[in-house]
Amino acid sequence: MAGAAAWLRLWLLLAGASCCLSGLSIYLSSWAVRVPAGAREAERLARKHGLLCLGQIIEGEHYYHFKHRGMVQESLNRHWGWHVHLKREPKVQWFEQQTLKRRTKRTIAVVPTDPWFHKQWYMNNDVHPDLNILTAWSKGYTGLGVVLSILDDGLERDHPDLSANYDPLASYDFNSNDPDPQPRYNLWDENRHGTRCAGEVAAAANNRLCGVGVAYNAKIGGVRMLDGPITDIVEAQSLSFRPQHIHIYSASWGPEDDGKTVDGPGILALEAFYKGIANGRGGLGSLFVWASGNGGIHSDNCNCDGYTNSIYTLSVGSATQSGRVPWYSEACASTLTTTYSSGIKSEKQIVTTDLRHRCTDKHTGTSASAPLAAGMIALALEANPALTWRDMQHLMVRASKPAHLQAEDWALNGVGRKVSHHYGYGLLDAGDLVDLAKKWTTTRPQRKCSVKVLGQTPSPPLLVSCKEVSTCIGRTRHIRSLEHVQVRISLSYSRRGDLAISLTSPMGTKSTLVAIRPYDTSNQGYRDWSFMSTHFWDEDPRGTWTLFLENKGDAYNTGFLTSFVLQLYGTDEDMTARKIAASVVSECVRRDSEGACEGDAFYAFQHLCLSYCPPRYYNRSRRSPSLDRSPHPAQVCATCHPSCYTCRGDTANNCTACPPFCTFHELSHSCSPPAYPSVFPSKPAAAHRQHLIFIVLAILLGGGLLLMERWLPSLHVMAFLRWTQPTGPSAWISRGFLQLQRWAQVCTVIVQVEEGGKFLLQEQS
Repeated sequence: MAGAAAWLRLWLLLAGASCCLSGLSIYLSSWAVRVPAGAREAERLARKHGLLCLGQIIEGEHYYHFKHRGMVQESLNRHWGWHVHLKREPKVQWFEQQTLKRRTKRTIAVVPTDPWFHKQWYMNNDVHPDLNILTAWSKGYTGLGVVLSILDDGLERDHPDLSANYDPLASYDFNSNDPDPQPRYNLWDENRHGTRCAGEVAAAANNRLCGVGVAYNAKIGGVRMLDGPITDIVEAQSLSFRPQHIHIYSASWGPEDDGKTVDGPGILALEAFYKGIANGRGGLGSLFVWASGNGGIHSDNCNCDGYTNSIYTLSVGSATQSGRVPWYSEACASTLTTTYSSGIKSEKQIVTTDLRHRCTDKHTGTSASAPLAAGMIALALEANPALTWRDMQHLMVRASKPAHLQAEDWALNGVGRKVSHHYGYGLLDAGDLVDLAKKWTTTRPQRKCSVKVLGQTPSPPLLVSCKEVSTCIGRTRHIRSLEHVQVRISLSYSRRGDLAISLTSPMGTKSTLVAIRPYDTSNQGYRDWSFMSTHFWDEDPRGTWTLFLENKGDAYNTGFLTSFVLQLYGTDEDMTARKIAASVVSECVRRDSEGACEGDAFYAFQHLCLSYCPPRYYNRSRRSPSLDRSPHPAQVCATCHPSCYTCRGDTANNCTACPPFCTFHELSHSCSPPAYPSVFPSKPAAAHRQHLIFIVLAILLGGGLLLMERWLPSLHVMAFLRWTQPTGPSAWISRGFLQLQRWAQVCTVIVQVEEGGKFLLQEQS
């Protein structure tokens, strides 16, 4: 069997047909199976069909890993026998045979000319500004009490500069299914990536070895998951590993940065993200830090990477020592912040631990930027462990500065912050980050408003001037201050890389969702793909939103836009009016004999006293025997019922807000169980006849533009468009057919948000 797998690999190599370059899928003898009846039933089903049940994939969820040892491990074809068997099992709700995924470590090979490893220029004031880590250390924050895990190719746990901070509970090997994350050694030391990333975060201090980590008193673990077959199962297991123990997950990898790939997490990895932000860290949310990508040399765009453009990850870009855009850096609207990394050969690189107990000053790429940010986040968590996953994103927006970073696209957004597609909001400042963490009160619960611009059947006539959409009416969905904005679209296009897409907010901020990608020759377009932008942070969403689709290539490029959904995330609080003054954290308030904070201003939470109780907790006062003579009762943060996000008591009927993916019942003050979005495919509905409007995008240098109304089964699409032309539009309408007689440059979709959260769709011709 091993020989057969080797011949398969050889055939693929000789044919030049890797799974991602030719479109072929490599199937493994491994299945993800959803069995709601539980582990015992899953084991019974596995035995029945001659498979091994390797256990639960995501803690607390009924997904199980089935595997067959005796068959060919890799194949170009599905194993249809087991497919049929599992499909017939009534207790199997869903299953998926696993396929190999190509994931590349985001590192680069550059011959350096840098000084030795003790010259950590990015945090010792050799450059100005640096990451201001010395200021955070001077305030006493070194990552103590915070646990991080590096999701990568392993971790050299016995490295003398890592062993003191190594945490076995934050470590596992999902490639070999054992608790030891030690990397596999070879002559090329190709599995050094994880050990290098770990040293940036938590290399020990004052031991005369290598350099020092940003959070040198934090605990560090490693999950070995990149040195073997990478599947949705492996990614989900890694992302969901011990979420109540691990606070921060750092990942410096993703789909290939080749300028032509559009790929993201699978069904199981998506659910791991959902559960992580909803339940991780005691319900405050796991923190996922991600390198933005190294595809700059291929004109890649990190908005085509479903990991970096997720609202649940903190995407980190890179800047060189001189404040320039590195040659490998990808520009995109989802990047939130930036730290330093390598540049050209004459510029310094990053100092860290290396394999075989060595040190290096040659760590490079956005792979090096993300762990630096993860270490800085650990400093902020030590300062205030009550921060939620969204709080941390708010802090990073505010603690990032344009500084000396050079780019032509710096622009002021609607609330006066400078933002760039290369750097996000700028260079992250550790001193500011910990200072803000100490003063930050919890952001109000996340609100989401979705408007389906295309996807419903329009009523005749074909063109209308105004259409009201009541998607976001009501106090539970109204957004005052934006956080993330997503555009989810489906379209075909004759050459995908020629299409540039941008979004303009009501406050005038224009964000490029995807720029041209010269190497992307695909004619597949985008299939229900979500682009994300952080550029509208804290803006008011009310007004007109405009989506631009522009052909930058051949005049005869054509395509069909079949779906467009605008998704707004934010809060009902006016974040621009928030006052940040006194510290909400006090380590000096006296405690009573039972650990409660004395006085009426602070509440006991973990090892701190806070002026507020975070989500999942509520303020409770109690009289302590040691405080009988005190005029003030003792204050504690007591735990809410697990179903509540915020509450007034510890029962299920005392909720005041619900966790992510849950619905609040106002009459009972309770929350529904979580309903995670699109966890697994639903069965297709019966076909029926509906309208379809084709939007033919032939939109530059002489391409005629058409809107056609036709009858096709099972499709629901509604178009509200404004087409911008150099000489103004000229149109005639006959029997549902609209032709623009001038040559169009840009297709524009307009969505208007009214006062009170109502959406209007406008079309002008």
